Amino acid sequence: MSEFAISSPAFTHMSTIPRKYTCQGEDIIPPLQFQNIPEGTASFVLIMDDPDAPMGTWDHWILWNIDPQTTEIAEGTTPAGAVVGKNSWGKNSYGGPCPPFGQHRYFFKLYALNTKLELSSDVTKKQLEKAMKGKIIAAAELVGVYQKS
Repeated sequence: MSEFAISSPAFTHMSTIPRKYTCQGEDIIPPLQFQNIPEGTASFVLIMDDPDAPMGTWDHWILWNIDPQTTEIAEGTTPAGAVVGKNSWGKNSYGGPCPPFGQHRYFFKLYALNTKLELSSDVTKKQLEKAMKGKIIAAAELVGVYQKS
């Protein structure tokens, strides 16, 4: 069986995220696709973060309980039924790439879980990662880069 993967028709792994999806553009969610979903997946978790931020990793988008039948997230949408947690701005939403200086890497990390998570929407990435422990069937990652012009 092929490997579990996340990709985007808008950019390839380690390429530039189009301006449209950043704070300099429309700041909307890029389209994402999930491939080779593992058997036994009960839900997905998706975390987008920037490990190159000056104050440590910056969380841009955190969501869980994505339906296991999901194979794509359309541009500008959050999957129906998914719970969006708090990002580093303290908002329950997507916040696009917006590096203060230099080129930053943005990791879209997709996790297939063997259960759904009972968490409230005020949860942060750290709390989400703790709740996921021991429940991850597989993980996949897509990395895009961005530098303000």
